[in-house]
Amino acid sequence: MAEDSPKRRKANFNEAETEVLIEQVLKHEQLLFAAGPGRASPGQKRKVWELIRHKVNPVAACPRDVEDLKKRWRDLKRRDRNKLCRLSRGCGRPSPAALGLLLTPAELPPTRRHRV
Repeated sequence: MAEDSPKRRKANFNEAETEVLIEQVLKHEQLLFAAGPGRASPGQKRKVWELIRHKVNPVAACPRDVEDLKKRWRDLKRRDRNKLCRLSRGCGRPSPAALGLLLTPAELPPTRRHRV
């Protein structure tokens, strides 16, 4: 019989995990999110997410699975979109230049931090 202990949640993502996740997703952005006839198959996307998981787990506070990484990526995108919407009051799609102007250097992806 299984133990009846309550399920514990995983630790929050630390800064190093988040940075590696952002760096790797941006590196493989075309494969993961491209639309149209040249897009990657679900199997290819699964392999890319597994690769990202193998890059994130060495710096992780606890082992992460692919679903944890996908959820964190969605949350990061939503948070940034909400912040940009509040700041600009436009709620439209932000331009890449707007990201550099509206977000603090700590909130920018690692590839944009040095350009601002």
